[in-house]
Amino acid sequence: MDSQSPVDSLGQRNWLDLPPDVISHVFLKLGAIEILYRAQWVCSSWRKLSKNPQLWRSIDMRKRRDSFFGDERIMEKLAREAVDRSCGELVEFSVEEFVTDGLLLHIADKCSSLRCLRLISCYEVTPKRFIEMTKRFPLLEELELRHLTFSAKYLEVVGLSCPQLKSFRLNYRAYWHPGLQRDDKALAIAKTMPQLRHLHLLGNKMSDFGLRAILDGCPHLESLDLRQCFNLYLEGDLLQRCKDKIRILRLPKDSTDNLEFYAQIVSEEHMELCRRKLQNYSL
Repeated sequence: MDSQSPVDSLGQRNWLDLPPDVISHVFLKLGAIEILYRAQWVCSSWRKLSKNPQLWRSIDMRKRRDSFFGDERIMEKLAREAVDRSCGELVEFSVEEFVTDGLLLHIADKCSSLRCLRLISCYEVTPKRFIEMTKRFPLLEELELRHLTFSAKYLEVVGLSCPQLKSFRLNYRAYWHPGLQRDDKALAIAKTMPQLRHLHLLGNKMSDFGLRAILDGCPHLESLDLRQCFNLYLEGDLLQRCKDKIRILRLPKDSTDNLEFYAQIVSEEHMELCRRKLQNYSL
C-alpha cells in the first residue's frame, strides 16, 4: 500500500498522514478548547497547522458536555492564546464564565475588527471596563449578554459605540413581580440601536410603554423575543402592531423549551426567602 495513504495495511486510518486541509477542517469541528488542550499536542505537524490564523477567526469557549473546561486561570490562559493566534483576524468570540476585564482588554488590543461578542455568565466583568472595550469595536454587529447586569446608562454607550449593531440579546432570570416595572433599558435600546434586526429580551421588566418605544426606535426589527417579560400586557393595538411588524415574534408566556440554556423563573416568595437569609447572615 502507498506509504502516503491515510489508511494502513490493516484498514485503519492513520490520522497523522491526513492532508493539511482535512486536518484544518477537523480542527474547525473540534473548536478552540479541544485544539489548545488536546489536538495540537498530537504531533509537530498538527501543532504547526493549529497556528493558522484562519482557524481562529471564530473562537467559541462556551461550556460543552463533551469538552474540557478547566479552572478560570487555565481557561483564561487558553483564551489569550487563541486570541493571539488569530493575528488580529478575530471576528467572533463566545465565552462562558471565566472572562475578566483583563481578557476583554486583551481582545480589544489585538482585534479591532470584532463583529460578534457573546458573554455568558461572566460575572468578573465590570461595566466600566466593558464600556471601554465596546468603544473600540465600531464594527460590532452582534452582542449577547446573558445573566449580566448593566444599567441603562451603559447600554446607551454600547449603542452609541456600536452603530452597526444588528442583533442584541439581553437575557436575565425572570421574576414574578408585577409591581416592579422598569423601562429604562428598553428606552436605552430604542434610543441608541436603530439598526437592530434581532432583539432578544428574556426576563426583561419593561412595560407596554417600553415595548412601544422599541417598536418606534427600531424600525428594522425582524425578530423579537419577549419570553418571560411578565410586565407586558400588550394592551390596545400593541399586540397587533407587533404581529404586523415582526416576522418572528415570541410572546411573554411562550414556551422556553427550545432555548439553549435553562430559563429559570424566580418567584417573589423565593426572593423574600433570600432576603431573609441575607439578613440573618448579616446579624
